Amino acid sequence: MAPELKRKRAVEPIPGDTDSRKQTKTTPDRNLAAEIVPRPEDMGPQLQRIAACDRTAFEKKVWTLLCQIPPGSVSTYGLMASHLGSSPRAVGNALRRNPFAPQVPCHRVVATGGALGGFKGYPSKNGEGITIGEKKSLLRKEGVRIDGKGRVLGTPWSGFVLS
Repeated sequence: MAPELKRKRAVEPIPGDTDSRKQTKTTPDRNLAAEIVPRPEDMGPQLQRIAACDRTAFEKKVWTLLCQIPPGSVSTYGLMASHLGSSPRAVGNALRRNPFAPQVPCHRVVATGGALGGFKGYPSKNGEGITIGEKKSLLRKEGVRIDGKGRVLGTPWSGFVLS
C-alpha cells in the first residue's frame, strides 16, 4: 500500500498538543488531571466510606481490595476473584456498581489478557466503548502503558493482603 494511502491510527491527545488530527472520539469531556486518586496508604477516608455504605458485604470486600492496588499498577478480575474465593464475573459486577470511583480505583482492574474490560458498567467492544477512553486516560495518567491494540503492558499486580 502506498504511504499516502495508509490509514492513520487514532491516538489519545497529548497534553498541550493542539493538533486536532490526533484527537479521538473517546476523549472525556472532563479534566481527569484534576481528579486525585489517593495512594493505598492514603485510602483511610475511602475505606470509611465503603464500610459505612449500605451495599452488600461482597461489594464492600471488592471495593476494599481495590484500595490496595497502587497507582501505576493494574490487577485483573481473575486475581481479585482468586483472592476473594469468588469468580471474575462477580468481581466485575461489584466493580460496575462502585459509587466511589475514581477515588476507589476500579479503573485499575483489567481482563487477564490485558484487555481493558469494561468501565462504569459499560462493556468494551473490540477494545472501545463509551467510557473506555476515560479508563485509558486514568491509567495513562498514572503511568500505565497501553499498546496499540488497547492492552495493558506489564505484569498484573497481585500483592493483596488479607483484609
